[in-house]
Amino acid sequence: MKHKLTLGFSPCPNDTFIFDAMVNGRLPLDNLELEVVLADVEQLNRMAADGKLDVTKISYNAYSRVHHMYQLLNAGSALGNNCGPLLISKRPLSDDEVNTASIAIPGQNTTANFLLSFAYPAAQHKREFLFSDIENAVLRNEVDAGVIIHENRFTYQQKGLVRIADLGEVWQQRTGFPIPLGGIAIHRRLPPVLRKQFNALMRQSVQYAFDHPTASKDYVTCHAQEMDESVMRSHIDLYVNNYTLDLGEKGKMAIAKMYEVGRQFGLPRVEHSVFV
Repeated sequence: MKHKLTLGFSPCPNDTFIFDAMVNGRLPLDNLELEVVLADVEQLNRMAADGKLDVTKISYNAYSRVHHMYQLLNAGSALGNNCGPLLISKRPLSDDEVNTASIAIPGQNTTANFLLSFAYPAAQHKREFLFSDIENAVLRNEVDAGVIIHENRFTYQQKGLVRIADLGEVWQQRTGFPIPLGGIAIHRRLPPVLRKQFNALMRQSVQYAFDHPTASKDYVTCHAQEMDESVMRSHIDLYVNNYTLDLGEKGKMAIAKMYEVGRQFGLPRVEHSVFV
């Protein structure tokens, strides 16, 4: 019997890199059939809030609000050191100036927004933008500052923008844990055996990507818009690491720490049976 699953992930290089083997026939799917949905992570967060997707990339911030519907996979996460969102502007800003500034964020439910609140709890003047529009919003003076993620981390300096803070560094310095950015969630409506099967498939897909790093080049490139090849490679190297293959105890502890800290920023209590 075939099980058709909807699978959501972003067109960013780190996602297309790790999902390539799974969705492009490099691995046997056995009884699974996948319908791929490519979307910006904040759009995926909103779809998860409605329970629309069987399996989806999700911000760890957003997961706290859907943990009753979804479990997390052990593989596929973007989590690590020195890979956090950056707060940027056209000029250096003091902490007081950040607190009163209008700040572009890539979505209310993103981990980037959580990390901004963690670093600057008094900063309340936030506006949501598509992540790829934030640099230009700052340059056009639509906002005073912006929180950038993904490939923009590698391009902001070329546009004359300056870094105010590495929000990931703030997290690491204060907590001692790696930064939990996003993971892969699978809906609890699926039978437990199917959830475990997909968890294993996700790990196989990541392992294949590690073992055959050039196999996904065409798939990554065709979804990366006009991104320079060196930027694509840097993007993958930054966000795909050993935690992507398996969270392990330290990765799970980092996620638990985020939810513990997040209670003061309005995140709901997350139950312990969150992992497949």
